[in-house]
This record gives sequence, structure tokens and C-alpha cells, in this order.
Amino acid sequence: MLTSDDKVEIVERGNRKEDDKDEEGEGGFIEKVKDFIHDIGEKIEDAIGFRKPTADVTGIHLPSINLQKAEIVVDVLITNPNPLPIPLIDIDYLIESDGRKLVSGLIPDAGTIKAHGEETVKIPFTLIYDDIKKTYADIIPGSIIPYRVKVDLIFDVPIFGRLTLPLEKTGDIPIPYKPDIDLEKIHFERFSFEETIASLHLKLENKNDFDMGLNALDYEVWLSDLSIGGAELTKSEKIEKTGITYIDIPITFRPKDFGSALWDMIRGRGTGYTIKGNIDVDTPFGKMKLPINKEGGTTRLKKKKEDRDYDDSDDDDED
Repeated sequence: MLTSDDKVEIVERGNRKEDDKDEEGEGGFIEKVKDFIHDIGEKIEDAIGFRKPTADVTGIHLPSINLQKAEIVVDVLITNPNPLPIPLIDIDYLIESDGRKLVSGLIPDAGTIKAHGEETVKIPFTLIYDDIKKTYADIIPGSIIPYRVKVDLIFDVPIFGRLTLPLEKTGDIPIPYKPDIDLEKIHFERFSFEETIASLHLKLENKNDFDMGLNALDYEVWLSDLSIGGAELTKSEKIEKTGITYIDIPITFRPKDFGSALWDMIRGRGTGYTIKGNIDVDTPFGKMKLPINKEGGTTRLKKKKEDRDYDDSDDDDED
């Protein structure tokens, strides 16, 4: 119950519409401030001539590729049209094939693009084939798979602030597989204990979906566990994709250095052999060094006058 000493203060409140107008007024003020700042930024940009940098993927290289991995370098040309240098804060990259990630990474503090200049930035990354094959069982050795490179260049640009330039590039990359090698025949040009001159008739099977140009052979041959050394390729050879090529390679060795065991072996109809080494080849994707390895094979030893075509059967060689 109120007494006469109690003072009641009556406060009149405005209606809801007036309150809404006040709120709209405050919001409108904020928007006006934003527009003002934006306009000032554009005027400063026009006054000092600031423009966004541009970038383009100019090339993709494979400096090294073998059975284990492929080293890939992406060249990105960045142009800075501004009077001040622009820091390249980060490079974020992703390599995928048919929507599946192969490799990704981040390169921090990638450098600075000089004022009114351009610079080619190299982005290196490595594809480990074992990781890819374990993750995606349908990717098999010898195949060629499509890829897509996605690169985000992140700059710290005056006026604009942090700016991201996205880039993409597509192509194909091989999953190389080592070729099969067989020593089908050894043809003797001249045979003696002092010096034997022979030709190795090699069969190379390319199990890849791309052609190879054979440039060099680095290998060693064993006959019945006795090394007769190696030989060099006298001319380059083309090995078509999923195809077979026959190669003749001359070799010279001294049977007397190996004792009677080699002599007894040569007098027989055939013998076991082992070949180990590497081949250097050119491919549409660059140069490769691939291993060759054959153990437990059997070859025939023939004199030159008994030489026949590669397709002769063993029955044709019987006396």
C-alpha cells in the first residue's frame, strides 16, 4: 500500500514503431560507415594504382621418376603490377586423380614478389607409388592415370588484405613397371679359351602403357653362377607399349679365366643364367632408370653357323 510519502515516477515510453526506427537508424549508420570505408579504399586504390596480382601455371616437370616415386615440380608465374612488393604468405596444394587425393601439403613463407615484376615460383612435391597403390587397389603398375593439380596462392596485399588466387592444371602421370628380360640365346662368333666373342640375344617385354626408347644398358650376366661380365648397347632401340623387342649385344670374355666349369657348361645343350642391372629409357614423361632382373632362366649356346631366327623351337636345334 502506497503512502503519501512515496513518490511515483511515471516514465512515458515511445511506441514500437519509433523503437524500430531507432534500430534501423543505428543499422543504417553502420552500413554507411562500411560503405564509406569501402569507397575510401577504392579511391586510395585508384590513387596509388593498386591491382590484384595474377598467376598462371606455366609448366609441370618430372625431374626424376622411377619404380618407387615421382618427383614433380609445378611452375607458377606470378605477376605483381603494383609499386610495392607483395608477400606470398602460403602455398596450399592438392594433387588428385578422379577426385581421390594423391598428395597434399602447405608451403609457408613462400617469398615476396617484387614491385612491378614477375617471378616463377616452383612448387615441388613427391608421389610415393607404394602409398598410392596401397590406398587405391585399382591403380596398377604400368598404367597411366589422370591427375589434377590444385594450388592456392595466399598473398598479404595492401588495401585488399589477405588474397587467395586459386589455380588448376590437369595432365597424366605414369605408374611405371619394370620390363621383363630373357636371354634367349648366346651365339658364338668365335670361341676359344683365350678369347670368346659372342652375341647375347635379349628379349625385352615392355609392360607399360607407354613407349620407351632404350638408350643404355648397365648389367652383368652369370652363366651357371659364373660371371661373364657385361656389355654395352651399340644403338638405341624403341620398345613399344605392352610390346616385345629383341636386342643383339656383342660380348667378349676369356673362358680360361673361369676354369673347366665354364668349358663343360658351354659344351652342353643349355645352361642356367642370371641377369641383373638397369636400363636407361626415354618416355613421354621424361627419362627413367628401370631395373632388370632375371634369375633361374635357361638359355641355349649356339655357334654362329648354327644360328637361326629367334622363333626357332628347341626341336629345330636338335642335331
